Amino acid sequence: MDEAYRLKQELERSKTELGVLYEISNAMRTTLKLDEILYIILTGVTAHTGLGFNRAMLFLVNEKDKIVEGKMGIGPENGEEANSAWTKIDQEKMDLEDLINAFKNSNNSLELGFNRQVRNLKISLSDKIDNPISLAVLEGMPLHLTSETIQNYRNSPVIKMLNSNEVVFIPLKAKDLVNGVIVADNFITKKPITKDDLRMLIMLANQAGLAIENSQLYEKTVDRAHSDYLTNLWNHGYFQFLLQIGMEKARATQTPLSLIMIDIDYFKIYNDSMGHQAGDRILKEMAQILKNQSRKIDSVCRYGGEEFTIILPQTDKKEAFMIAERLRMDIEKHSFLNEDVLPNKKLTVSLGISTFPADGSQPAELITSADKLLYQAKNQGKNTTCY
Repeated sequence: MDEAYRLKQELERSKTELGVLYEISNAMRTTLKLDEILYIILTGVTAHTGLGFNRAMLFLVNEKDKIVEGKMGIGPENGEEANSAWTKIDQEKMDLEDLINAFKNSNNSLELGFNRQVRNLKISLSDKIDNPISLAVLEGMPLHLTSETIQNYRNSPVIKMLNSNEVVFIPLKAKDLVNGVIVADNFITKKPITKDDLRMLIMLANQAGLAIENSQLYEKTVDRAHSDYLTNLWNHGYFQFLLQIGMEKARATQTPLSLIMIDIDYFKIYNDSMGHQAGDRILKEMAQILKNQSRKIDSVCRYGGEEFTIILPQTDKKEAFMIAERLRMDIEKHSFLNEDVLPNKKLTVSLGISTFPADGSQPAELITSADKLLYQAKNQGKNTTCY
């Protein structure tokens, strides 16, 4: 009788586990957006209708820089925050689908302190002695740290941040290559992490690795479709789309948005003197300077020919002018190859700035305004910013 009861219990548990994995797997198939994929994975790990861990975070491997980067974290920072969140979920009877839909329908990214801490973490792949994340990536094996073994990694930034007595690190794989790591713990409830918990987490990780790879391939394809072939900046068509979306968001949030139009001075003279291949090198170099000197929230685009644009969300005219002037001076100081063929012996740019809503309520109006000011800068002797 006891054996029959035990088998029945195991069967029920297996049925529940398969149901959870099926639900998470289905949710991952509904999107190719990386942030949504990551949220679905971590919600599956932490939701009470999922695997039920208190807290989880996800790191992705950056092969180019040989680091592992924190991308997202879900979980409370303390017991009070945990009780508040869990009470709300219970009261509203939110299941896994409800939690995922709430994220998809929200215009706000995750702004909790825990997520911000995770996103600031960058771990070198060469340091596997002190960093369990690097070890999990390089070995490709799950790592379960208990109160006895966690002290061996007390210098790890992740262990310091979590301040937990028991943590698991599960590598994510696609075609036998590790592309990320899930980290999870139960720092509030102190519930021990069992073999069944690990088994479920590994099964989820196997699906998650493939979903992440598909999402990354999709995003690369989208980037290529919207990128200028020479400079790798956003192309003219995508600039128009980004400006439209940016202005809609600025209108909804009642915040300013500025547009900088940039034109290389005397570029025709340089092209005629040095040839189009040399001119292309200048365009690529200029694109790199603009990209490197811009903020993460800005969109740097190639408008056409030797013209570039930068869309600056949440930026008024005064701030935009300061940014534009810094760019202008940085370009003036930069040494470009054979720039001595130009009239002033230096390669420079002219810039025009327009701001929503003062200079236009539609994208075309903002572009026209910035374009007029750009040519005003040209007529004033070039190497100038007009606004």
